[in-house]
Amino acid sequence: MTSRFDRETRDGVATFQRRRDWRDDGVVDERTWRAIVARTTEPTTEALHNVYTPGPPLLQRGDTGLRVRQVQARLKQLRWYDGPVTGRYGRTTVEAVEGFQAKRRIPVTGQVDRRTLSRLTAMTRPPTRAELFNIVPTGPALDPRCLSGRAMCVDKTSRSLRWVVDGVVLKSVEVRFGSDELPTREGAFAVFRKSRDHVSSLYHTPMPFAMFFSGGQAVHYSPDFAANGYNGASHGCVNVRDRAAVAWLFDHVRIGDKVIVYRS
Repeated sequence: MTSRFDRETRDGVATFQRRRDWRDDGVVDERTWRAIVARTTEPTTEALHNVYTPGPPLLQRGDTGLRVRQVQARLKQLRWYDGPVTGRYGRTTVEAVEGFQAKRRIPVTGQVDRRTLSRLTAMTRPPTRAELFNIVPTGPALDPRCLSGRAMCVDKTSRSLRWVVDGVVLKSVEVRFGSDELPTREGAFAVFRKSRDHVSSLYHTPMPFAMFFSGGQAVHYSPDFAANGYNGASHGCVNVRDRAAVAWLFDHVRIGDKVIVYRS
């Protein structure tokens, strides 16, 4: 903890803003300040002067169970833990926790206290079932462009859309595409607009949960696809027939996230 607004601080502010789909310029404006204050507690004198004492252990060597799996999987996301997720808190887990604590200037104990868990949770996303139980994904290989960052990976061959974060598939849905006359464009794009209750200005049809990536083409829910399946086509958009799944995607996808449309 310093009194300098340095690059690391600016990056932290930008990350906080990005997670709320705000302009991520790293500048603490009035809205950002209010949001930070509302979500945190008043720092103690010890915290302000980097005087930390370990808290009571929540997890430690010898523990087993799902909570240990969750910690291992989150440490694995940050590349501190590289073994299989076992649910057993052994030497490898202790060393991973120690490395994480040392990097963040948390008292190095190898035990997970409240401060360690809060910092780890803030820096990672909830582990998937595949991450928790070492399940290797099956199905067509992902396009290499989908393996880094955040991407909707749209495969025309398998007629699937996979939501991928840092190479891990978090959601997979069936999709359909445009006809030969109105094909869905292939290539690398980015989400530039989101519209929850969109109606097409060209075709006057509903496009719920629309995420635009190329001109008027978007990923969106299609009632027709839900009712008629592949007996039909879109006007070029990527249709999703699972309403709950596309609503989930809409809430997780951000402006600027990649959209990769390809054939496997």
